[in-house]
Amino acid sequence: MRVLVTGGAGFIGGAICRHLTARGDQVVVLDSLAAHKEPPAHLPDSVELIVGDLADDDALRDAVAGVDAVCHQAARVGLGVDFDDVTAYVADNDAGTANLLRALWRRSFTGRLVVASSMVVYGEGRYRCPEHGDARAEPRRTADLDAGRFEPRCPRCGAALAWAPVPEDAPLDPRNVYAATKVHTEHLSTLYGRESGARVCALRYHNVYGPHMPRDTPYAGVAAIFRSALEAGKAPRVFEDGAQTRDFVHVDDVARANLAALDGDWAGACNIASGEPHTVGDMAAALAAGFEDAPAPVVTGEYRLGDVRHVVASPDLAAEALGFRAETRFAEGMAAFARDPLR
Repeated sequence: MRVLVTGGAGFIGGAICRHLTARGDQVVVLDSLAAHKEPPAHLPDSVELIVGDLADDDALRDAVAGVDAVCHQAARVGLGVDFDDVTAYVADNDAGTANLLRALWRRSFTGRLVVASSMVVYGEGRYRCPEHGDARAEPRRTADLDAGRFEPRCPRCGAALAWAPVPEDAPLDPRNVYAATKVHTEHLSTLYGRESGARVCALRYHNVYGPHMPRDTPYAGVAAIFRSALEAGKAPRVFEDGAQTRDFVHVDDVARANLAALDGDWAGACNIASGEPHTVGDMAAALAAGFEDAPAPVVTGEYRLGDVRHVVASPDLAAEALGFRAETRFAEGMAAFARDPLR
């Protein structure tokens, strides 16, 4: 199979390329290399690399020619710095996806299309009130966060809400710019599938970590930020009270999920997660344990308004539809991540 991987020189895209080439697939990568001075060493030699971005019609035309499947990973990720980043996110993620889909349309592509989405499309996760059952957490208020009131409350009675696993049919509720662009990526890709007959699968990644993550930048994941601090001999700074709950999934498991989606017939969205939830504080402590004489994590009480409190996936549909279950356990994955190379 000949597969195009957009963003294939990046963290997740590179892992997908390694898994595809290892099993004998032909891989074409379209990547601007904006985050690299040269093609990264972790990209397999057999990959056909086209240097260009999703605004380059010529590069896109060359990239989609003759491919049997497309794995769309290219995106601007993370929360960014502030709302001033909005145009960059929309240009890279919304317009970039639209340009890719137009190039596929012009080529009459009807093969398999797998797109990278994210848990952030859900906004806050699923919650239950002891009296009223399922409840939607309201958008966070600055006054509550300033006072250290981080846990969401029932909008009807004010009782503390307990989180529950989020299924794929949960309402979409993006609460930051990146999340809004990921919802649009899903919608545009689904529309392309309806118009063209292509089979489209959106993979909603939860917190991905592993080798070749980018180092500490405003767009890096929390695992990379903590790892960078520990390498510098500094304590990881844990926001809020450290009790935010997430699902941390290893990049090799995410790559395996992409291969399962490329090989399968499932059309729709699937959570891609480990099924083993932990708090951000747990993750900081596990990562610090992998460093000799590392300073203990510091809980700061700081917050970012665009963050969410708890979002934990149900992995059941991915198991049923794709045959995918994560293999890397939290403890072993974090121990390895303490030594993994970063970008």
